Amino acid sequence: MAVKVLIPTALQKFTNNQATLECSGSNISELLDSLETACPGIKEKICDETGKPRRFLNIYVNSEDIRFLDNTETTLNDGDEVSIVPAVAGG
Repeated sequence: MAVKVLIPTALQKFTNNQATLECSGSNISELLDSLETACPGIKEKICDETGKPRRFLNIYVNSEDIRFLDNTETTLNDGDEVSIVPAVAGG
């Protein structure tokens, strides 16, 4: 099962400057493990020490925020698009 992952510029140093990757996983947690296998070191930038996504990063599945779905247990299907988006602050 292939899932398209959109990587923010700040993390592209782990992906050989690729903005998109194809990974697999039946949920976000498995996808992050697959991403770590393909790009060592990237998961610790995305997740905290408990394995949860860091507060300053938002993860979307087909434009739906995983915080309003099942978080890292959000189910993925073949062809889904996962976006990792840094939070923007300011005023």
